[in-house]
Amino acid sequence: MDIASVIRHRIEELGIGQRDLAVAADVTESYISQLLANKKTPPASDRTDIYEKLAKVLRLPSTELAKLADTQRREELKRRVIDLPQPLFKEFRQLILRRCAHAKKKQITSIFEREPFGEFERFITTKLLDIAKQVAKQELEDEKWLHRVATASKRSYQETRVLILEFLDTDIFHVSVENCTSFLDPLLASWDIDLETFGMQIVLNPKLSRNRLRKLEFREAASQSDSFVEPALEAFLNDGRLSADISDQEIAFLKRLRTNGKRPSVLYYHRELQNLRDPVNFLPIFVRKRHHQRTDVLTIKSTT
Repeated sequence: MDIASVIRHRIEELGIGQRDLAVAADVTESYISQLLANKKTPPASDRTDIYEKLAKVLRLPSTELAKLADTQRREELKRRVIDLPQPLFKEFRQLILRRCAHAKKKQITSIFEREPFGEFERFITTKLLDIAKQVAKQELEDEKWLHRVATASKRSYQETRVLILEFLDTDIFHVSVENCTSFLDPLLASWDIDLETFGMQIVLNPKLSRNRLRKLEFREAASQSDSFVEPALEAFLNDGRLSADISDQEIAFLKRLRTNGKRPSVLYYHRELQNLRDPVNFLPIFVRKRHHQRTDVLTIKSTT
């Protein structure tokens, strides 16, 4: 049994109308009508408060509708997996490019046009959607905030609440024109990206967000194996007689050494350090350069 059938059955039993449900859930009657007619997919339970509100007026356990909705969503996803939806991105792309930092707009537009809905465009749109959803989820229970969004988007309070609930349930494949014009457009003031590090700076409308500036940074983190220090190396570094003049670069080199599961001794690290410092073990820099140049030339000849 789907969620629409359960709700229709309960409103008949209790003698209440769709308008009563709409008022209880703070949404439009049109939204309830489409939900009961299965014209709208029920939103995910972790992204909306509508099921708890409906359960109260329908006199149902608070989690029953949410469980039904999640089950129905999983079944619909299985049916759609063969025929994946095509992204609707014309209006969304226009909004993104309109809000892009002026100095980068031409370059970003070129990338978008060269690789339509490619990895870069999906990355940008996903991050902007994520930030907008964070704001929406944080402020959804604030009626004053919803009224400000309604004023900015020139919609009623109930219409705005419906659109925000739907926005929380969307993704880059299903974002709609309404999502853009009703919430993302008034919320997003501008954004910029460092094309080398992919760090993003997103500026939001101060009237609609508590934190106007959001920064996303992407840094290389050391793996667990990189942070592990062999006991013998730790003992070597703690012995002032052996490691008194060791440099940070040399320590980093010793930490990178791998022994294929064997347990090295303190003497092992002492000898490795001496080998690293002994100039006999290394070619002069200019010889290495000439060697690489000869290798490059031979490689080119062998491939032509």
